[in-house]
Amino acid sequence: MIDKIKELCIRYKSFLMYAIFGVLTTLVNILSYWIFAHPMGMLDSFGSKLPNALAWIVSCTFAYLTNRKWVFESEAKALDAILREVVYFFACRLATLALETLIMHVFVDELEFNDLIIKVCANVVVIIANYVFSKLVIFKKDRKTGDNRIKE
Repeated sequence: MIDKIKELCIRYKSFLMYAIFGVLTTLVNILSYWIFAHPMGMLDSFGSKLPNALAWIVSCTFAYLTNRKWVFESEAKALDAILREVVYFFACRLATLALETLIMHVFVDELEFNDLIIKVCANVVVIIANYVFSKLVIFKKDRKTGDNRIKE
């Protein structure tokens, strides 16, 4: 039984690590949103857009660093390769930021639902989309060699 669990963990390591760091990224996103929106008072002054965008910057930076190192184990070392990786990562995350911003605008700003509940729900949708982008675009492995697509 232990061997079977170990085998599954090895087989699905990337997904399991993504799930762990996805939860942590979501916590960073929600906590930083809450800080910007409530203690800093931005929700009353700017609606959900500014605190959501600032939370995105904080959590996206956290996600890139953890995904690069522990989830997809990027091998890019040269500055130009790392910059390409960063650009791909943030560009894909901008697409999901747009989706999250739309969800927040409709449900929080227009329909006046609880902002934290909607933030959590929006994050579920975003996590799924971000995994797909990360796996298929940003940290894509070469089918033949198993190496990261973006290297030196």
